[in-house]
Amino acid sequence: MVHHTGRFAVLIGLVAAFLGTLGLGSLNVAAQGAAQQPRVDKLVLSDTIQPVSAGELDRAITLANSDGAQALLVELNTPGGLLDSMYGMAGAILNSRVPVIVFVSPMGARAGSAGFYLMESADVAAMAPGTNAGAAHVVSELGKMDDTMSQKVENDAEAHLRSYVTKRNRNLEAALAAAATSHSYTAEEALDKHLIDVISNNDAQLLAMLDGREITRMDGAKLVLHLSNARIEVMEPTMRERLLGWLVNPNIALLLLVGGALLIYLEFNVPGTIVPGALGTLMVLLAIFALDLLPIRYTAVLLLVAALVLMLLEAKFGGHGVLAIAGIVCLTFGMLTLVAAPVPEMGISFSVAIPVSVAFGAITAWLMWLAARARRMKSLIGADALVGHNARAMEPLAPEGHVLVEGEIWEAVASEPVAAGVQLRVVGHEQYLLRVTPAEPNRPAA
Repeated sequence: MVHHTGRFAVLIGLVAAFLGTLGLGSLNVAAQGAAQQPRVDKLVLSDTIQPVSAGELDRAITLANSDGAQALLVELNTPGGLLDSMYGMAGAILNSRVPVIVFVSPMGARAGSAGFYLMESADVAAMAPGTNAGAAHVVSELGKMDDTMSQKVENDAEAHLRSYVTKRNRNLEAALAAAATSHSYTAEEALDKHLIDVISNNDAQLLAMLDGREITRMDGAKLVLHLSNARIEVMEPTMRERLLGWLVNPNIALLLLVGGALLIYLEFNVPGTIVPGALGTLMVLLAIFALDLLPIRYTAVLLLVAALVLMLLEAKFGGHGVLAIAGIVCLTFGMLTLVAAPVPEMGISFSVAIPVSVAFGAITAWLMWLAARARRMKSLIGADALVGHNARAMEPLAPEGHVLVEGEIWEAVASEPVAAGVQLRVVGHEQYLLRVTPAEPNRPAA
């Protein structure tokens, strides 16, 4: 009995050890597979180039440099944007410890203007079929510059492009053509002229094509990319970035500014309501914050101030609508030119500016007219306020008696004797004695 039990225990021990070995082996294989699978962080930039998108790229590069990613993949689709933001973003790409792959995608996307500089600054530049890049000539954000200043800005931008295009082993002449003459290239043309490194249909195909490729970093060091079967981790925008991305839209900023101004004006005309004033102040502050992120023309701000002055003069003195119309014209031009947009997507659209300016001008002029008329009118209180109101005889008036006016009992004298219940009208007063006359003689009130 003891002998059989010992052999059975040994057998169980051997089976358990064998199963344990299998289990541990499986776990080890899985752990090694997970550790060996490369990670690639991905950021989608499908917007204009401005401080918000610059902040997103900075966050993505910082994360990729600290989470063990083999590369940062930036999916780019932009019409361009602000020069200062582009300089900052290109600098962040050039200084990234982790290689940065800029992929102009999906089909139909573009890397226009500032986006072309970002694509060329990347360790690997790629495009999807049906995309284009270029049109990178510098456009002033502050209106027309004199020839000397324009030449300085253009030379600075071209020198910036030269500083990394050659080190990325790309075609400097073709790149400068995009900057100097706004030339644009299809994906096939860009590959043929060595402006990009590869054409790919999607992310997975792109990483497979880049696996084992040797790239040259900005410091001259050689690096082989190991991206086979890479796990792509898409970086979602934070709540702050979503909010700022919404606010930086100049059309949204304009609507917040106009709506907030009207609510604040309403608070001044109806004091004590609190909600319009608080909400209006918040909207105006958000609009100012958003506009501070964009290039603003001060001449446009002067036009907006002039528009308000003209509407105020129309309400105070009356110009038969001429001053109000002039104010609306100034308001329209001020709104349309408020943002010095280097690309149309960053400007205020006609479909927003014209209806908003006309509506705001009309509402503002009307509110100002009401306020001016109220100040001109004499304030009526007491018996003065009852003149013209209906009254009802509470008792026979022969000719004096008591009447009910607006829920109050007053002494009154009638122009002729009237019976109780007759509908009357207040036509005047002497001190606190109302003068009344029958509204419909000899007809009692219901």
